[in-house]
Amino acid sequence: MKEKYYCSEEKASLAARTAALEYQLLDGIDYKNGYSLYVGIPFCPSICNYCTFGSHPIGKFSDLVEPYIEALCKEIESSAVICANDSVLSKRKLETVYIGGGTPTALEAEQLHRIISCIKKYFDWDSVHEFTVEAGRPDSITEEKLQMLKKAGVGRISINPQSFVERTLELIGRSHTTKQVFEAFETARRIGFDNINMDLIAGLTGEDAEDFGYTLECVRMIMPESLTVHTLAQKRAARLTTSPELYEEYGHGNVTDMLALAAEFTKDNGYRPYYMYRQKNMTDNLENVGYSKAGKECLYNILIMEEVQPILALGAGASSKFVRETDGRFGRIENVKNVREYVERIDEMIERKKNYGTIFGQ
Repeated sequence: MKEKYYCSEEKASLAARTAALEYQLLDGIDYKNGYSLYVGIPFCPSICNYCTFGSHPIGKFSDLVEPYIEALCKEIESSAVICANDSVLSKRKLETVYIGGGTPTALEAEQLHRIISCIKKYFDWDSVHEFTVEAGRPDSITEEKLQMLKKAGVGRISINPQSFVERTLELIGRSHTTKQVFEAFETARRIGFDNINMDLIAGLTGEDAEDFGYTLECVRMIMPESLTVHTLAQKRAARLTTSPELYEEYGHGNVTDMLALAAEFTKDNGYRPYYMYRQKNMTDNLENVGYSKAGKECLYNILIMEEVQPILALGAGASSKFVRETDGRFGRIENVKNVREYVERIDEMIERKKNYGTIFGQ
């Protein structure tokens, strides 16, 4: 990597250590004969200034929540039938399930429970190693929702502050406080969750390395099992990019220094890098790194990035990945992002998956 791709010693070492752990973790499961399931919930309490995930503020789009759940459950049932009857997918076992977003816990407890019950009704759960739900925004988390997730068999959740600096949370459009982060984490622990991830973003509007260091010290106070450190991606459709005049006076500090602080923090506190990736338009061309305590790594994160098995993705904006067995080549089938279009065109979304062989010219 150093000689051919001109990687620094530090980056080459990070990549090599991450890959070594990935291989070790993949050896523990029969991933070549499995597949994973992703279910997307495209609603959030509010939309952050860097976000382009196709998420919808739930207050504004509340009239679409029930129609969305109905359409999603139809896609879940139909996709399970497709898997059961497909000559390739029927031979594979479901290994990981990941409910993401958006913010799944933006829904009411009963609504989210209905979706989980639908998944379990139609998909064979016997070989599932891992069940993750992104609780995500602390202002969407309640004890009732966490109790429901625990009873439903969810083993891993995310509580994602992105930053513990109050002025940053307000500036980027997150309608929660740092106090709510601590309270949500404490509630999850009391209920019995022992595998909690936290997402942080380096390079948020107005933050410098000192602010990022403060966030890491707050993380030290609660010590989640895994910590995902993202570099801010400057996405074209995000408010941060489309309305730059709103943020001209703020800027951000040296993101390289922030990632160095994260690397030092994780090393000092027993976390290991277990997956990493890059996106387009990332600040300073840097990377996203997932760190974890031993035994608490998220298998789905590795599988989605390494593209070694099919990922069946359901819901608005979801992107399925299918791997051709003969040569390992993969292709995507995407659902529309807009919730209203997804509801209106749900039969089309289902039909696309029935004909996934066409992406390989079959």
